[in-house]
Amino acid sequence: MSLFEILTWIVFGALAGWIASIITNKNKQMGAVENVVSGIAGAFIGGFIMENVFGSDGLTGFNIYSFIVAILGAVVLIWVVGLIAGRRKRR
Repeated sequence: MSLFEILTWIVFGALAGWIASIITNKNKQMGAVENVVSGIAGAFIGGFIMENVFGSDGLTGFNIYSFIVAILGAVVLIWVVGLIAGRRKRR
């Protein structure tokens, strides 16, 4: 994998994480690093969910389908982290 491909996937993850943070209304609390991390982790989570729960392809490359899967995975990740953080605050 070349440096350009790595940078492309980081930008891909940043965009997916940013859109997911907007969807979950966490955009003001999250910075650029959190967007990148949630987008990249969301791609893995979304791919896992698509393959194991729905039985369809996970990530299929650099395309709109994979972008939507990454956004959905990032939304799930942000939601779960919010649940865990909410439980810690209540104690």
